[in-house]
Amino acid sequence: MTLEHVHAVYAQADVLYRAEEVEAALDRMAAEITRVLKDSNPLVIGVMTGGMIPAGRILPRLDFPLEIDYLHATRYCGETRGGKLHWIARPQTPLRDRVVLIVDDILDEGLTLAAILEECRAEGAKAVYSAVLVEKLHDRKAKGAHADFVGLQVVDRYVFGYGMDYKGYLRNAPGIYAVKGM
Repeated sequence: MTLEHVHAVYAQADVLYRAEEVEAALDRMAAEITRVLKDSNPLVIGVMTGGMIPAGRILPRLDFPLEIDYLHATRYCGETRGGKLHWIARPQTPLRDRVVLIVDDILDEGLTLAAILEECRAEGAKAVYSAVLVEKLHDRKAKGAHADFVGLQVVDRYVFGYGMDYKGYLRNAPGIYAVKGM
């Protein structure tokens, strides 16, 4: 894949949400998260790499005491279709008896998020919540796959921006875009 190809994908993509709309969704999510978690001393865990931008944008909006950590688990490995879950880094903060909030970029089929949530429960978390910037609308979700806090919903297309990538690129796009023809 060439850089010219990536530029072409970006130039031809459909804008689903402009940056202002994404920021408004982050404001709403932060208010919802605050209502639920403000008194629980949560551990907020960003999922790398896609969750880096949503976590970085939402954390300053959470005006209450919390701790942060990260994990890195992926099914995509730079591809446009998911495969087996790969753990690259697990949280270093003990989860036992903690309220945990997992922040990720997208809920697509839900397999990655479900595995992460199950791992947190297995590590003894008292309660586990999930927040995703984007939920993809389709009927292929794993049984019971859902997020407690959702910013935006998108059609069933390949999307990028605000943390979501196109073959490793365009995570930094200032909005949510859909690739033409995918």
